[in-house]
Amino acid sequence: MSPASLLVVLLLLSSFAYYLGRRRAFAVAGKIGGSRHLHSRPTYYGSLTALSCAVPALLVFGAWIAFEDNVITSLVLSDLPQSFRNLPEERLSLVINDIRNLVNGNIVSSRPEPSILTAAARYREYMDISHKALTAFTLSAAGLSMVVVARRISPALRARNYVERALVVFLVACSTLAIFTTVGIVFSVLFEALRFFKAVPLSEFLFGFQWSPQIAIRADQVGASGAFGAVPVFVGTLLITLIAMVVAVPIGLFSAIYLSEYAHRKFRDVAKPLLEILAGIPTVVYGFFAALMVAPFVRRAGEYFGLDVASESALAAGLVMGIMIIPFVSSLSDDVINAVPQSLRDGAYSLGATQSEAIKHVVLPAALPGIVGSILLAVSRAIGETMIVVMAAGLAANLTLNPLKAVTTVTVQIVTLLVGDQEFDSPKTLAAFALGLVLFLVTLVLNIIALHVVRRYREQYE
Repeated sequence: MSPASLLVVLLLLSSFAYYLGRRRAFAVAGKIGGSRHLHSRPTYYGSLTALSCAVPALLVFGAWIAFEDNVITSLVLSDLPQSFRNLPEERLSLVINDIRNLVNGNIVSSRPEPSILTAAARYREYMDISHKALTAFTLSAAGLSMVVVARRISPALRARNYVERALVVFLVACSTLAIFTTVGIVFSVLFEALRFFKAVPLSEFLFGFQWSPQIAIRADQVGASGAFGAVPVFVGTLLITLIAMVVAVPIGLFSAIYLSEYAHRKFRDVAKPLLEILAGIPTVVYGFFAALMVAPFVRRAGEYFGLDVASESALAAGLVMGIMIIPFVSSLSDDVINAVPQSLRDGAYSLGATQSEAIKHVVLPAALPGIVGSILLAVSRAIGETMIVVMAAGLAANLTLNPLKAVTTVTVQIVTLLVGDQEFDSPKTLAAFALGLVLFLVTLVLNIIALHVVRRYREQYE
């Protein structure tokens, strides 16, 4: 049985274990006057039996799969002729790769030797034996554990405590995995960025005004200066983000106020989902819209007024990005405004305030922490956007605050630096990690500011 089929069988067996445990609990309860005399509800006994079936089997399955390939490879290598086993490690890895390709039916690099074909046949035999043994051990562990727990079901068995403890352990494991994943990502970016700063001074990276990360291969090569001053990239990112937020914040916030305070319920039930559709559109669609519709319109409008407008401009990218971000501000702000207690509005009305005055002086101040949080979340979204900028703002790292010129952003440069075959000991490639580290620190600071604002004003209105 293949591992995938075995997992399906385990799922079915666990379902049967749940049914068996629950049925056993009802049977035990029938002898003592009803399920109210059990320590836990019958569903907990079923869940405990299902967990006892699935957990040991999955542990056996995971451990087996983790070591299966190494064990089989060692056995196959031990059967190869001595001439193969004496090969250098690099060539031996190629031989192993050819054997695995033959086993999987892939195309090998050259015509295989008879000994390689024999090794591939032996590999298949070991795999077949391994899968049979895996099936036997896994199903044995599942069945044995299920029977033992089902036989232990009694009125005194604290099934709910065991199930809830297992769920807590599972949640802690998931949280720990998420935390360690985040820490791993941060440290991987940090270590590569430190390698970059050994080649390029930090002051030059943060305060330099020229960004041209192309490294010269020859001394006389033209247009490959290797300048890593990231100020033009940072300025381009801030410029496009500013334009996007100028579009998104007023429209999103005012639409949230209208939908939550003025709109009829039927209109709100239709308008809010339609508005949130904007958040589900892929960013590449926005990129096409920006490149084919908005950028030409901006250029023609600028030419009409006698302005010099680039074919790809920060204004076009910022406008479309602002449209994309409107649902982030609108939907989150709408939820926050609706969460303001009605008693605050009623108190304002009882003091003679109009609806507008109640919104300005009571509702919005009460919802301010959530509104600020939604805006900062939208800013983080704008800083990290890539596709729209690539298609509508260009790749040129121009140091300018003119929204009619082409600019670039941090995320676009990261993509550009990591496209194609790369040398990870080159400052050009490592510059992407330095930019990523700066981007991470900026978003971290924004999140800290949002948390500070939320905590401060939440205390005021509690």
